[in-house]
Amino acid sequence: MSEVAQLEATAPAFDWKKWAALLGGLAIFFLIYFSPPWGDAIDPGGKAFTLSPEGKAAIGLFLMAGIWWVFEVIPIGVTAIAIGVFQALFLIRPAKEAFRDFMDPSVMFIFGSMIVGMAFTKSGLTKRIAYKMLAIVGENTRTILLGCLVVTAALAHLMAHTAVAATMFPILLAVLALYKEDQGASRFGKSLFMGMAWAAGAGSIITFLGAARGPAAAAMFTEFTGRQVSFFELPLYMAIIGWGMVFVIWLYLSIVFKPSKATIPGLREKVAKLSRSLGPISKNEIFVLVCVALVVLLMAMQSAVPALKSIDRAALMLTSTLLFFIFGVLKVQDLEELPWNIILLFSGAMSIGFCLWKTGAAEWMAVSWLGALQDAHWWVFVMGISAFVLAMTNFIMNVAAIAIALPVSLVIARYLGVAPDVIFYASLVTAGMPFVLLIGAAPNAIAYESKQFTPGEFFKHGLVMSLILLVVLGIALVTIWPLFGMPVLAK
Repeated sequence: MSEVAQLEATAPAFDWKKWAALLGGLAIFFLIYFSPPWGDAIDPGGKAFTLSPEGKAAIGLFLMAGIWWVFEVIPIGVTAIAIGVFQALFLIRPAKEAFRDFMDPSVMFIFGSMIVGMAFTKSGLTKRIAYKMLAIVGENTRTILLGCLVVTAALAHLMAHTAVAATMFPILLAVLALYKEDQGASRFGKSLFMGMAWAAGAGSIITFLGAARGPAAAAMFTEFTGRQVSFFELPLYMAIIGWGMVFVIWLYLSIVFKPSKATIPGLREKVAKLSRSLGPISKNEIFVLVCVALVVLLMAMQSAVPALKSIDRAALMLTSTLLFFIFGVLKVQDLEELPWNIILLFSGAMSIGFCLWKTGAAEWMAVSWLGALQDAHWWVFVMGISAFVLAMTNFIMNVAAIAIALPVSLVIARYLGVAPDVIFYASLVTAGMPFVLLIGAAPNAIAYESKQFTPGEFFKHGLVMSLILLVVLGIALVTIWPLFGMPVLAK
């Protein structure tokens, strides 16, 4: 074979799918950007919300970025950079604002959470925890998957789901390494990591410690109704939904990604041997455990101790980062191993979220969507709100999705005679489980770093899980929650 023929044979084929998605996303952006002004959104009180040219452009950028992320036309972190670039080039927002969001405290919290996961791995805690868990759950692969999901969801009751995902990620890698010797994706790997991302969200809705969205929504609820949502009231209504979804996730993944091995023969003996080889717990392991426990304790105390309320969670999380490097648990070389692609992804997600918010685009979308439901039956109205929050939280930070949708929906609920309680809890359910896009929640993006699934696979199966979630919520609205005493209609 000639040299030219060899070059032609080894040249990569033209990727039509990639270029179609890339150009399609650009076409949608320009179509919306250059389109005539859109009509006002009108709330039930008659107030008009005008969509500015910048807001219209933000919606176009929002859709373009979503297409690029789903089809991964360029690395997901690079798409995030494009979000800032487009805002500056097309005068949607000043560059100073667009790129400042890339270092938002929420992004730094994610950075600190990943450092915690790295410290667990470097100190040896990851393997120790993984081996202990496997010794309990046994050799059946489906039982192992269930054990991983249960541990993930349980941890999300006590600490931020981002930190949980960062902690569980290396543990799941250790579990997967015992399942298969070769590299590459596997059905069991898809189940482990997609399941971890979804279970972290399901577990995080049950207490106020799982994510910032809970306290933020409770504050809005108090401002609107004058009533407090107690620490123990939230689990009363959310535990059955959260844990129910954990088991639904397990069943779905067990069926769709049925493991090629029903069991891992000899796993107990292998795990016992590996566990003994670790020896007694080291000083570094104890140090990491103490640091993380203190950070979690301080975050848990923020709601009860006034002096801690004004301290951002990112500062508390990054305190552990400083300690790990000061005391030599981590070295400067470890920073090179961080998944910067994922950190950039969330930087871009913050930027587009704030862009939609500050240009008024998000509020315009919320009023347009919810205003169309103002004459609907109460169940349709609540489900419509939940679906809107679910869609928004896959693109922007869930705190922002709650901040946009909850006040508007509580106002409209007055006209329909719907109790604010059911609006509050239903919104929190869907805000906590963005199953479709990697940018929907940090655990989604952290799970993607495993390279066990593609954004397209996550999107496809996430759509199915989102529909299942809405069905579960719809049933709870008319059965479980009223049975537990939740008011549905205003008195």
